[in-house]
Amino acid sequence: MLCADSAMAQMPVQKVGSNLRIKTIATTQDSILLDTVSIVPATLYIHEVPDSNYRVDLVRSILFWKNKPSQDSVIVTYRAFPYKFNAVVQRLNYDSIAKYTYIAPFVFDAGNSNEQRGLFNFGKLDYNGSFGRGISFGNNQDAVVTSNFQLQLNGMLGDSIELAAAITDNNLPIQPDGTTQQLNEFDQIFLQFKKKNWQLNLGDIDIRQNGLYFLNFYKRLEGVAFQTQNTISPTVKTSTLVSGSIAKGKFNRNSFQGLEGNQGPYRLTGANNEFFFIVLPNTERVFIDGELLQRGEDQDYVINYNTAEVTFTPRRMITKDSRIQIEFEYADRSYLNSNLYAFQTVDIGKKLKVKVGAFQNSDARNSQINQTLNDNQKRFLFEIGDSTNLAFYPSISLDTFAKDKILYERVFYNNGADSFYRYSTDSVVARYSLAFTEVGQGLGDYIPDANAKANGKVFVFVEPLNGSKQGRFAPVMKLVAPKKQQLVSVATDYQIDKNNIIKTELALSNYDANTFSSKENGDDRGMAARVQYSNTLKLNPSKGLELTSNIDYEHVQQKFRPLERLRYVEFSREWGLPQSVAPVDENIFRLSSGIKDKKGLSATYQFMSYQRSDDYKGIQNTVQQALNKGGWTMNNQLALTNFSNTLQKGYFLRPVVDISRELKQLAAMRLGFRYTLEQNKVENKETKEIEANSFSFDTYTAYLKSDESKKNRYGITFYTRADQYPYEKALVKGDRSYNINLQAELLKSEKHQFVFNTTFRRLDVSNSVVSKEKEDRTILGRAEYMINEWKGFITGNVLYDLGTGQEQKRDFAYLEVLAGQGQYTWIDYDSNGVQTVDEFEIAAFQDQAKFVRVFVPTNEFLKAAYTTLNYSFILNPKQLFSDEAKKGFGKLLSRFNLQTSMQKTKRSIAQGDFEFNPFKADIQDTALLTLNTSFNNTLSFNRFSSKWGIDVSNLQNSGKSLLTYGYESRKVNDWLVKLRWALSSSLNLNVVTKKGLNALYTPNFDNRNYELEIASVEPQLTFMNRTVFRLQGSYKIDQKKNADQYGGEQSLSNAINLETKYNVLQNSSIIGRFTYNNISFKSKDNKANTTVSYIMLDGLMPGSNYLWSLDFTKRLFNNVELNLQYEGRKPGETHTIHVGRAAVRALF
Repeated sequence: MLCADSAMAQMPVQKVGSNLRIKTIATTQDSILLDTVSIVPATLYIHEVPDSNYRVDLVRSILFWKNKPSQDSVIVTYRAFPYKFNAVVQRLNYDSIAKYTYIAPFVFDAGNSNEQRGLFNFGKLDYNGSFGRGISFGNNQDAVVTSNFQLQLNGMLGDSIELAAAITDNNLPIQPDGTTQQLNEFDQIFLQFKKKNWQLNLGDIDIRQNGLYFLNFYKRLEGVAFQTQNTISPTVKTSTLVSGSIAKGKFNRNSFQGLEGNQGPYRLTGANNEFFFIVLPNTERVFIDGELLQRGEDQDYVINYNTAEVTFTPRRMITKDSRIQIEFEYADRSYLNSNLYAFQTVDIGKKLKVKVGAFQNSDARNSQINQTLNDNQKRFLFEIGDSTNLAFYPSISLDTFAKDKILYERVFYNNGADSFYRYSTDSVVARYSLAFTEVGQGLGDYIPDANAKANGKVFVFVEPLNGSKQGRFAPVMKLVAPKKQQLVSVATDYQIDKNNIIKTELALSNYDANTFSSKENGDDRGMAARVQYSNTLKLNPSKGLELTSNIDYEHVQQKFRPLERLRYVEFSREWGLPQSVAPVDENIFRLSSGIKDKKGLSATYQFMSYQRSDDYKGIQNTVQQALNKGGWTMNNQLALTNFSNTLQKGYFLRPVVDISRELKQLAAMRLGFRYTLEQNKVENKETKEIEANSFSFDTYTAYLKSDESKKNRYGITFYTRADQYPYEKALVKGDRSYNINLQAELLKSEKHQFVFNTTFRRLDVSNSVVSKEKEDRTILGRAEYMINEWKGFITGNVLYDLGTGQEQKRDFAYLEVLAGQGQYTWIDYDSNGVQTVDEFEIAAFQDQAKFVRVFVPTNEFLKAAYTTLNYSFILNPKQLFSDEAKKGFGKLLSRFNLQTSMQKTKRSIAQGDFEFNPFKADIQDTALLTLNTSFNNTLSFNRFSSKWGIDVSNLQNSGKSLLTYGYESRKVNDWLVKLRWALSSSLNLNVVTKKGLNALYTPNFDNRNYELEIASVEPQLTFMNRTVFRLQGSYKIDQKKNADQYGGEQSLSNAINLETKYNVLQNSSIIGRFTYNNISFKSKDNKANTTVSYIMLDGLMPGSNYLWSLDFTKRLFNNVELNLQYEGRKPGETHTIHVGRAAVRALF
């Protein structure tokens, strides 16, 4: 007691007065520090928020959200102690007491029981996370088990091993919002152990290898990696990396030309021309004209990993001239794919370094995952050998009829000589299951049926015309053959002296494109080698003048297969070759010499020879010059490449002149000029005609920019480009573009900030014979404004964006998942037992949510003009007045608070005109492709008062989607008035009134259209006995009427709601709810089994509806919680539905 009193006397004590606290806190964070002192138990209450949605650390005064409330702020009431119980009080450091006293210090929880310590105890490690397991069951659903686990660890094991761990498990079967990525049992696992000179990583690991020229890669893997560094002797040091793992995906590269004025999205394709795959996050590298871009909304591009779509931001205008290359890894689990990798370096003294790398990637052909092969398919793969591009196998099989299958019947024509397959829902004839693959226009007999209502994609047969096929799909599947790739590389770096170094590297590869077949195995092995010599000569050390010379020879055999590309992305283009060329034997010789000084002057000459075994020979001469002196900056280049092969000869010419000058008299602005020419002229040796891959263009650029080192930056750039195209025996001018760019970043002021970037482009076509383009005008821009003015009276931001891109037609299908883990329910309106897309509704109850809606992209695009306007503002007059000034009108005005926000994105058919107005088109305008609008306004009076207050809100949401069968549009417009009145300390009155509109327009499905006018009022009375007991009752009347043109249905709902909650000793609570809802429903045909009726009745039935639930929560330990739930309902005359749930959750 003496110790306790002494410690308490040293704690900070607040001034004497009331310990009641009433605060308004934001709900944006997962945890909130409420006070600097401890909270009195059983006194904390959060208005309009059940205490099952949060937990409180009373000693540390920290609030933890279990389920965040929908409102952006809440009112918290509690009483506080005058001190903090766990305040740090010490005169000496703990270590000094432990090490320099004879009596060991007291350890606070050394004698505590396991229950007092909690379920989890990780000793000295820093840790946090959560663990949960749950089960749901009932007479309307199967048993469903859910789980989640998150854990982060950091600290020392023992006295020398450092541990870092991050483990995440979430067993939801499918990601929501239109994706098809199946999650693993453990979504993410990372464990790292470190000790002095070694490191061990396990779980999800990334390996980037760039220490070897022929063996370089970046892989995202699941496995183990071990690194160690050792000193063998004073002159010998080693570094070792060993990894064994399972590959997450495979590498691929897409190269394509941009579309004029089209920012995207651009869809990626897989190595086997797949369209539906998941890009592994952070594996992509995006290049335009050879320049590596940066990802981000405020950078160059954004990517949707789930749909494999890349969209470019207004910082980078995409035109017909944009050469786009994208490298990425994507999820591919046809087989269990394993990786083995080892990398060893040995440093011998300061002169010699030896590097050895070995890599193996192989598919386990007998461990198939997403692809299951039968014996016939394996024999088929054996017969085709390495010609895997021919691996198209018929995908027609007999099947049994089921409600969720797309089945076909076989139909004969031409007197039975030929047959085709037709979609059918007749269980007698629908016996065949088909899988279709896009094989190219004119190579298939089927096309997608955009008018089919089936829950999935349906294909329809198109009869050949004069023996020529008219479709682009065929009932075949592309079989994926198992592959194996091995690569070993050995390199040496020898420093002859401080001015001379020689590097060598030798690599061997073994690549088998089909391990099912032993045919064509003789071309699997290849070799590559490289030798480099570099010399640096100090000509004048005092001036920093030095001469650097390099000699480089590279040989690559045709059969050598690197893991990724060896050279820079536009290497082939500079030699007059296509972007993708067939592998052959290659010999490359480089000789370069450069001189530079410390004042920024440099000049370089390079000679390069490139020879291929397909009779291609090329020679390149390049001169570069750079200067940075006296405010002048120059970067000039002249490159000339001459090449020839058996049938062609030509040259590639590229001069670049780039000069700029800093104008100190104009606030250090920089004025610059740039000229470039690229001319690739290839002619046939015999006919002298210009080949189709020839091109020529020149650009002139002028710019004026402010000082880049200042916070306020701005500039203007103008450039023009003229293109020439091959026509007969010459290059002929076809078109010219004019481009102007304005940009500004005004960030100096903390109260007002403005960012602006816009580009205007005009394309003129002078010769439509040679140019395939059409005259066009394009504008692309983004403006963003941020404000925080008048002591916080007004805060917010505005974002405006416009440009052109392309909008993709989409299909969607509904996939069944475990009950409660979906979003939609299936209602068989026509009672035929077959699922169609017009029979799925958003589930009104959790046990009905058995389906997710998956959007399926197509290859059909429409050019679209888009505009985006987002804003968010908060007006808080309270900030304008001090406490002394809050009198009279100022006091009245300070009680108001306004929050307004809007997000509006519109895409309409591009018709050549600029679309500046985001509000121009109505939702039912046929020129409108997609629309997403969210408009939220709330005016509050007395918002921060605990006595009474009123809120007036307007919520508007509208959306329009472009689907293969047409458009689907939704519209919601709600006006809400909320009144809260604290009649006493234990009695509260809340009244909520609502008047609104809820509409759905689907022209292709007349049975789904509705336009509902909604009006409701709900008074609610709540009695509270501190935080121990709460009783709540309300009466709600809700009236809905459908527009006459959509059916004219009417409903009237009268609901009585009761809810009670009882808390037991802060570790248990019981919540009970009961609702009686009497609904009258009128329709022309008196049917209550339609889309409109399901929405109007909220998933219930006409007549008397009963709903009830019990919720019991018990805290077992300090951080473990048990929750038991029971729900029941009896809609109308239907049977009673029971649902039970049990869950255990631990926070640590």
